[in-house]
Amino acid sequence: MAIFGKNGFVWKQEVAFAKKLLVWQYEKSGTALPNETAISAHAQKIVEDAHMIAKKSGTTVLEILKNKAKDIKK
Repeated sequence: MAIFGKNGFVWKQEVAFAKKLLVWQYEKSGTALPNETAISAHAQKIVEDAHMIAKKSGTTVLEILKNKAKDIKK
């Protein structure tokens, strides 16, 4: 099993974390949850964007996701 890359363990964990953040955000706002496919696609896009930002800024994806979670909580 690969650890890194788009099919790796770390990537899957990042997507799972992004999904949890999305579900939490929908529940907090009282908006109806979209179907699982839409949430998965959105989470995948968030992780891809986070990787691009991390590459450009020199930070890690986990730091970016944590900062976004803090922003959501505010």
